[in-house]
Amino acid sequence: MYYSFEFDMPTRVLFGEGKLNELHDEKLPGTKALIVTTNGTSVKKYGYLDRLQKELDLAGVPYELFPEIRPNPTRENVMDGAAKAKETGCDFVVALGGGSVMDCSKCIALMMTNPGDIWDYAHCGAGGKQTPEKKAAPLVCITTSAGTASEVDCGGVISNDATNEKTAIVYPTLQPVLSVVDSELMMSVPPKFTAYQGMDAFFHASETVINRYCHPMAEMFALKTIEYVAKYLPRAVADGNDREARAYMALANSYAGYYMMCNSEHTMEHTMGSFHPDLPHGAGLIMISHAYYDFFAQREACEEQMLKMARAMGRYHQKSGKAFVEALDRLIADVGCADLKMSDYGITEEELELYPAKCRTVSGGIPNSDPLILSNEDMLSIWKASWK
Repeated sequence: MYYSFEFDMPTRVLFGEGKLNELHDEKLPGTKALIVTTNGTSVKKYGYLDRLQKELDLAGVPYELFPEIRPNPTRENVMDGAAKAKETGCDFVVALGGGSVMDCSKCIALMMTNPGDIWDYAHCGAGGKQTPEKKAAPLVCITTSAGTASEVDCGGVISNDATNEKTAIVYPTLQPVLSVVDSELMMSVPPKFTAYQGMDAFFHASETVINRYCHPMAEMFALKTIEYVAKYLPRAVADGNDREARAYMALANSYAGYYMMCNSEHTMEHTMGSFHPDLPHGAGLIMISHAYYDFFAQREACEEQMLKMARAMGRYHQKSGKAFVEALDRLIADVGCADLKMSDYGITEEELELYPAKCRTVSGGIPNSDPLILSNEDMLSIWKASWK
């Protein structure tokens, strides 16, 4: 088969334990930073914010703090952050946190330089579908989790509570100019969220491998991600102080983001999250994953690709794509997530009927890259098979 693709990785990445301590040696992309963090306490409790502020002080760069990002960031988060940046004269953003913080920071950076509302630039149902006239303000990402790969991509997932939409806003100028991937900052993530985040990285990779447009460059990063997650995520969940496991999970996370080709699994989970903002993204993905991959395995829609993933997870000499589904089930059990229930997050079986129509618009529509194109009935069957 002839393959055609483009690969552009403009983000400078500082990878490794202790790399945050080298930030002051880097040429930072502005004169005053807006530091963006969550509305929680972890970055202060574990000293990560103090370390970042020390680095900026050493670099001679003043800063303002915006500690208001919620777990599923909203358009209000974006607009409030952009307003503070403008009011205080910040000309670049430093994101300190996990995927929610980095995603929201990208959109804050976009709205620091462009007029209107962030939803003007969203391509979902109620979005304005406009194209930004100006580049986003420069962004530096310092990730404290291993899951979303937001430190190496150009998209951010944002929720609009008023319209029950959760969508990815993607533009090339949202790509961070500099990212720090320091596994020391991930040691404090609790087991449950270590599992959720790690499985998010896994599904970035597994969706890429079964994508009908997958090519050797994407497959290379994705299969290595699957191998590392299968081997090291159970260890990181069992012992958060396992430095080797944390380092390899940090690497797997970034690998998955270097060439991410997500399919409908992510769109389907974003639909769930648009109705239930408190649902952790990784947890939602885990909930539907067995039924989602088994749908394709039953129909033998991507046998070769599923066998590649099964082999990456240590299941050799298999002859059916079901081997991957079995390996996936085992991994989910090994990281303590086999008993996750939609009903625990308020999802009712009756409301699933609303999901297919919403899924057609929540992220600009279902991608045409699945091994088989999913109908509304197909999606509903996957959600129903997953509900408990």
